[in-house]
Amino acid sequence: MKLKVGDKVKVISGSDKGKEGKIIKTLRAEDKVIVEGVHIVKKHQKGNGQETGGILEVEAPIHASNVMIIDPKTKKGTRIGHTMDKNNKKVRVSTKTKNVLD
Repeated sequence: MKLKVGDKVKVISGSDKGKEGKIIKTLRAEDKVIVEGVHIVKKHQKGNGQETGGILEVEAPIHASNVMIIDPKTKKGTRIGHTMDKNNKKVRVSTKTKNVLD
């Protein structure tokens, strides 16, 4: 998976198509990401001694293939490629504009 926590992404398919948000968490084993404000589901929480119960709205995971990273220069979705920088370190780049994404 080429996505990282903190990347700004756009949903390209599903019921939340077109929404944008920042990645909160990546689930690499399942190839899924959690994006803030996207794929909101209702969770029924039972109360305990310190907290009250109720119905909470939380973000659910979405498959990584359903999101596309946003290029900070063009503000549009782009694919991610890799290249080596001056110090021979591997960096992520936009395939459209060749800008470094990190």
